[in-house]
Parts: sequence; structure tokens; C-alpha cells
Amino acid sequence: MPGPEDTVRVETTVDSREGAERVARSLIEHRLAACAQVGGPITSFYRWEGEVQADEEWVVVAKTSADRVDDLTAHVVEVHPYDVPEVVAVPVSGGNASYLAWVRDETRGGGA
Repeated sequence: MPGPEDTVRVETTVDSREGAERVARSLIEHRLAACAQVGGPITSFYRWEGEVQADEEWVVVAKTSADRVDDLTAHVVEVHPYDVPEVVAVPVSGGNASYLAWVRDETRGGGA
């Protein structure tokens, strides 16, 4: 029987709200995620090409099935405006069993 460990949160950041919303909507339209939220703005600090950067970004957090992470990652890389987009997957260790079942169902085309 599937458990919470079959569900994953995947995060990425995008340089505009509109871009983040496009990524989120695309994940849902392609059934790669059951739910995606856009939050921000945030300020991200990182080193790129030898320089410390500080940029305003928006976060996309998507919930998906563990076996959809590779397809979701490939899709984000394809549609994302960055050359090297952040894609970080974090396994879910618990939560509302009904919600987690809905996530798995939605990412398999069985949603209502």
C-alpha cells in the first residue's frame, strides 16, 4: 500500500512572478504535479560565475509522486527561463493520508 514516502515536494525558483506561474501551471497541465504554489518575492543569495549574487525570485513548490520526479525535473529544465534551474526534491515523511492519495491519483491522470 502506498505511503507518505511515495510523495515528494519539489522546489524551484524563477526570476518573475509571471514566470513562476507559467512553470506551476505547466506542471499541473502536464499532470506532473497535483498542486503547485507560487510564493514570493524572496531574495536569493548565491555565487554564479565567480560573483556573489542577490536576486529577487519567486518560489514554486510542487507536490508529486516519487516516481514522477524525474519527468517533472526534465519538464522544469525544458520550460524554465534559467540555464541551470534549481530543482530540489524532498521526500514527504507524513501528512494527511487522503491528501497524499490525491497527489498520487492526480499525477497518474485519475483525478476528477
